[in-house]
Amino acid sequence: MIPAKRTFILVSLLIIIAVTAAFLPAWRDIWQFMLALSTVMLISDAFIAWRSSDIKITRQVSNSLPLGVVTPVAVKINNTSGRKIAVQLFDHHPASLHTAELPQTTDIESGEWNTIRYHVTPTQRGKFTFGDAQVRLLSPLGLWWQDKKIEQKDTVHVYPNFAAVTKYILLATMDRVQQMGIRKRRRRGEGSEFHQLREFREGDSMRQVDWRATARHGKLISREYQDERDQNIIILLDCGRRMRTQDDELSHFDHALNAMLLLTYVALRQGDAVGVGTFSGEQRWVKPVRGTGMLNTILNQVYDLEPSAEAPDYSRAAMDLLARQRKRSLVIVMTNLRDEDGDDLLPALKLLKNKHTVLLTSLREKTIDDVIHQDVNNFHDALTLASTHQYLDERSQAINWLISNGINCLDVTPDDLSVQLVNYYLAMKAANMI
Repeated sequence: MIPAKRTFILVSLLIIIAVTAAFLPAWRDIWQFMLALSTVMLISDAFIAWRSSDIKITRQVSNSLPLGVVTPVAVKINNTSGRKIAVQLFDHHPASLHTAELPQTTDIESGEWNTIRYHVTPTQRGKFTFGDAQVRLLSPLGLWWQDKKIEQKDTVHVYPNFAAVTKYILLATMDRVQQMGIRKRRRRGEGSEFHQLREFREGDSMRQVDWRATARHGKLISREYQDERDQNIIILLDCGRRMRTQDDELSHFDHALNAMLLLTYVALRQGDAVGVGTFSGEQRWVKPVRGTGMLNTILNQVYDLEPSAEAPDYSRAAMDLLARQRKRSLVIVMTNLRDEDGDDLLPALKLLKNKHTVLLTSLREKTIDDVIHQDVNNFHDALTLASTHQYLDERSQAINWLISNGINCLDVTPDDLSVQLVNYYLAMKAANMI
């Protein structure tokens, strides 16, 4: 039992009467009566609260939460006692799920249910467990809070942010993916793989006309093509120390995971097989497989990955991939490029290029772009700006060097990675570069 606000008021009143009785003997009888009455009230109120305060709790929370996305949690409380109860709730959520909406207080009639809702924001991927729900129940006279912990374990998995995938699905259903910045590279019927014959439609080019079928049917018949399907996409994810870089609430590694999920979904919808490999940290391998169910497979394999303290070892990653994947594929290396990587990175990418099509995706620090656009007010600002330009120039030279050696490169900030990567993949597919 924890004293409530009314108890402190009552005790303060008793102290005032006691001080008064010390100077005015006539108040002693009042003091003794108030002391006895208060003692009876406190004991009786605590006893009634202990005997009649009975509640049940059910927590409702999704077992799959996207990283960095505000998610609702509902706690349903059932008052099974014979009286109205004021309930104060503090839910023992995992420390990695941030909230500022607890504790909360509500009144519940006897036999009724009430729901307390709050929101959490996951800040770390992995598997986490909600602990007990801690409640304080106000006694009938409001003198005590009865503190209770009610066992209510719930396990949640915090995954990379799949909200972009959900948005893409919604917009794709309405044929409005351009709102995400994803560009359609070809109109239907202009791919590279034969799909079917159909009647000629307005807008079809004369090159699509199948003249034999036209002569046979007595009307114009067009060939319809689609982008080539059943190609392999392998994503090589750097789990080294550079991917710990953080420009906002998410690290470069988390941005890379989010982009990987969106690309995986788009590629699976295109009929391609998608696989994932990691290097420079905990090594995991998911062989490329087609089908929408592959998205969940990849999600469950990478959701608890964290970047290590190791330096990227591109040569080992290339040799491991060549040993695992023999069929020609589009290999997308996701990393954070530095100008000093040339001695190791270029030989590794050339090794991969002998067997596969290679796309290097490098995450550029957003703070670098911010420095470029800042005003120069003093000598220190000028030095910072000059060194930043030098860094960008060296980085640009490293990327141009890779491009001149036949390596496809994409250098973007983390915020732009998801959309730009999908656009680059669709452009390569439309150009028959895979």
